[in-house]
Amino acid sequence: MWLSWLRGRYEAGLVGAVAYCWRMSWVTGRLVAFDVETTGVDVESARIVTAAVLMLDAGKLVEERFWLLDPGIAIPEQASRVHGISTERARAEGQSPVLAVEAITGLLAEQLRQEVGLVAFNARFDLTVLDREARRHGVRPLVDRVGGTDGMLVVDPLILDKHADRFRHGKRTLGLVCAHYGVALEDAHAAGGDALAAALLALKLGATFPELGGSDLRALHRRQIGWAAEQAASLERYFQERGRPEHVEGAWPIVPG
Repeated sequence: MWLSWLRGRYEAGLVGAVAYCWRMSWVTGRLVAFDVETTGVDVESARIVTAAVLMLDAGKLVEERFWLLDPGIAIPEQASRVHGISTERARAEGQSPVLAVEAITGLLAEQLRQEVGLVAFNARFDLTVLDREARRHGVRPLVDRVGGTDGMLVVDPLILDKHADRFRHGKRTLGLVCAHYGVALEDAHAAGGDALAAALLALKLGATFPELGGSDLRALHRRQIGWAAEQAASLERYFQERGRPEHVEGAWPIVPG
């Protein structure tokens, strides 16, 4: 009887501890979602055309900010076809990139300093582009405002999905990954639509995989750094085995300049 009582107390305590950890999880707290649409896909030369920062609390959208920038260069037709912003419109309606990049970076830094998780699908691209834009325009970069890489509390649904379901075949674009998990993606390739979908996808992944959802935000960020490097190395080996000596970037969430 004593052993049964002791076992019951232990199991009750374990369940309570798990429930407490889940309540403290990033899944149930505040998140800030970020996305940019750009002039191209090279992080070193791409300029931001549109950007969105969305704030969520317990999965509910509570605030949203959008920017249209004049990137200072012509927007290639291929890029315009993706996000729908022409050079003419950007020049006529777009904000100065200095002011916009300062506002975006400042807002994200404010959230990160409050230990709010920053969600970005394929964060390596969006955050590196923002970093390069900041340095290009003399704006203090995000990583410097939050005390270095340890202050970058990023949740990347692309990295999480590749880790949780690593053997699934096929491409992993935002649209395809959202479809796989039954997450709505409305207004695709608009910064606001992509940012919201990324946040909802992150929450779905956290709810689906306890390893992810039950993790402390800071610990999850550190683990993603390792997973991103492993995923890049695996893809690079895949290319090499097929006679394609391509380098796959493993740094995450910002490629060193």
